[in-house]
Amino acid sequence: MNDNFTSDNSVILFIDHQVGTMQLIKNIPLEVVKRNTLALAKTAKILNIPVVLTSSQEENLQGPLMPELQDILPEAFERRIKRAGIVNAWNDTNFKQAVEDTQRKNIIMAGVTTDVCLVYPAISACREGYNVQAVMDASGSPFDISEEMSRRRMEREGVVLTATNTLMAELAQDWSRPQGGQLLQVLFSDVLPKIG
Repeated sequence: MNDNFTSDNSVILFIDHQVGTMQLIKNIPLEVVKRNTLALAKTAKILNIPVVLTSSQEENLQGPLMPELQDILPEAFERRIKRAGIVNAWNDTNFKQAVEDTQRKNIIMAGVTTDVCLVYPAISACREGYNVQAVMDASGSPFDISEEMSRRRMEREGVVLTATNTLMAELAQDWSRPQGGQLLQVLFSDVLPKIG
């Protein structure tokens, strides 16, 4: 990675956090994925980081995006990219254009299933010269083996794997500034106390 990830040079992508698709996650508790996804959304709002949301076939088994995302990020939710079925979101011209329009080279990515929704766009963006961090506890997989293989593939391609609390600290930079205090509240109320 060339640059430190900051609120001024990063964009956050939420890929397919749909109520039906989320039921496929078995390698990590679903509640953990939900809490971390919403903590990332709150982080974006607090730090005014651009967000791109995308969904695939909302009218089918995948279902709508998590309704909480609409509450936290109403504008991004309204502008979400509804894909007709393209698996690799990066190959959807509207999605890629929405990312390019932010003019940011640092991409923070969470895809509801690591082994399908996240692995392909993360690798594709890396190959095109973006710095990519994949938030591993805001996604998951149906099988331990598919999760592990996807992680290996991403790392081989230069994707940096991270966790929600690590990323929040990186973006906060300084807990003593006003936004840092707000992020600490999210960290302690949404991410950390539920451990164990």
